[in-house]
Amino acid sequence: MPAVKTGLDVLLTSPDLLNQLKTARVGLVCNQTAVTGEGLVHAVDALRAAGVNLVRLFAPEHGVRATVQDMVGLEELTDPVSGLPVVSLYADTVESLKPKPESLEDLDIVLFDIQDIGTRFYTYQATLGFVMEVAGTVNTAVWVLDRPNPITGTAVEGNMVTPGFESFVGAYPIAIRHGCTVGELAGYFQRYCGVSCDTRVVRCEGWRRSMWFEETGLTFIFTSPNMPTVDAATVYPGMCFVEGTNLSEGRGTTRPFHWIGAPWLQPEALAQACKEGAERVGLEGVLFRPHAFLPGFQKHARTNCGGIEAHVTDRDRLNATLLGLVVIDAAYRVDPENFAWRTETYEFVSDPIAIDLLSGDVAYRSAVEAGRSLSTVLEGWEPARQLFLERRAQVLLYE
Repeated sequence: MPAVKTGLDVLLTSPDLLNQLKTARVGLVCNQTAVTGEGLVHAVDALRAAGVNLVRLFAPEHGVRATVQDMVGLEELTDPVSGLPVVSLYADTVESLKPKPESLEDLDIVLFDIQDIGTRFYTYQATLGFVMEVAGTVNTAVWVLDRPNPITGTAVEGNMVTPGFESFVGAYPIAIRHGCTVGELAGYFQRYCGVSCDTRVVRCEGWRRSMWFEETGLTFIFTSPNMPTVDAATVYPGMCFVEGTNLSEGRGTTRPFHWIGAPWLQPEALAQACKEGAERVGLEGVLFRPHAFLPGFQKHARTNCGGIEAHVTDRDRLNATLLGLVVIDAAYRVDPENFAWRTETYEFVSDPIAIDLLSGDVAYRSAVEAGRSLSTVLEGWEPARQLFLERRAQVLLYE
């Protein structure tokens, strides 16, 4: 038996909670990660078997079964497995990111059960906030079936989004690596982000903040097509910044977010620049190996890329956000003529550009372009990180 019971497992073993659901019309925001700890039974099947009247599903980015790549709109109408109607919360317009009031107003309760990975860019927590916002306008309750933060609930890294830089990868003012569960973020949204909704968090049992996902005894289900492992989630708070450049982040390979490169880069030169950059800012817990790879799709698809593999040697000492800053800065220094920031529309926003949306302001990009030390970026971000820590302390649910 797993050491940790998820909110779903707690719900399914609570007669009182189940009885409340059995007399209600219920919606479910979920994807393939919504499974029981034992048997890996999907929430749809488990809830139906328990007598819950599921009326419809709500699909986050990638879909209910996570078959769709990032930033690809989905128009699911019916879940092919359960036959339940589906409302897409990630179609082809920014308006699609929030459910229409009519999709919620005939429901008594909406359950939210999705495994997050502890990073602001990862859009599931934004979807939770948007669902709460709309549910509050039609008096529909939201129950968050909580799950562990897989990269621990202790480390907090990076800044908060500066006003004017909000987007789907930065919808609310939280730190890049926020160190919260989605249940705790629900409380944060209500307390500090103006979200008003009748919300209940069904807490995990047995989870401690210091736990990495493997310590929970739960099975890690890939959370999106390019987030297959806890290893990928570990480096994601920083390596996702690569999406804001013309470098490949290794999509369509066996090591997404660990393999970084481009056709013009020399692996040895990039690895050395990463090593030197890490030493300058005191980045620990990672080694850089020269590497060549062939992305399967998106940037430089089916084109040989020179680059590096980031090997995490001590994830407890690693500042994952700083890792990404170091790697991009190194790539810029090695070949500034071919390096470029991504300027295409990113998550429905064209201005500011992607790197500024991801970082939450212009400080990082400006420092790279000016050749300034990354330490100045971290120093500039520290007041916002401290403010987030103070706020976060008021909504934590676990020791």
